[in-house]
Amino acid sequence: MNILNHARSLADQLANHEKRIVFAESCTAGLVSATLASVPGISKWLCGSAVVYREQTKTQWLNIAPSLIEKHTAVSALVTLELAKNVLEQTSEADLAVAVTGHLGPDAPAQVDGTIYVGVLWRGQRIADAAVRAVRLTATDRISRQQEAAGIVLSDAIESLAAKYPSSSQ
Repeated sequence: MNILNHARSLADQLANHEKRIVFAESCTAGLVSATLASVPGISKWLCGSAVVYREQTKTQWLNIAPSLIEKHTAVSALVTLELAKNVLEQTSEADLAVAVTGHLGPDAPAQVDGTIYVGVLWRGQRIADAAVRAVRLTATDRISRQQEAAGIVLSDAIESLAAKYPSSSQ
């Protein structure tokens, strides 16, 4: 499924369940929300996206503790979950938050080059119970990696909705 199909599918799921979503995007730099915004009528379900590309922006905009970034790095499961938690806290109309961080290269250390973290958190869910996963991207160039990462974020949001509402999943 291509990225636009993922966006349409997520838009349908959000509308079917009348749920609103917000994103915290680092390595995708707004591509996830921009892709979802290409779907007509999405403004009813898409609250927005905090594009927090740099560490200082993560700290200033979404209150990520500098000590957390220093200890675990900005590209880690813990920081990703904090991004999701904090963007959800700041977006009272959202039901669901999805955050993404990653190293897309070309200057990333080899062991983390092409690795992203995606975190999904529902309002009222304990952060300890939130879904977060590391994914090693298959694409090798930066633009393809951003597109692949955005598709994974959209897919994880779709899967989270399907898990929460299994009787009506597609």
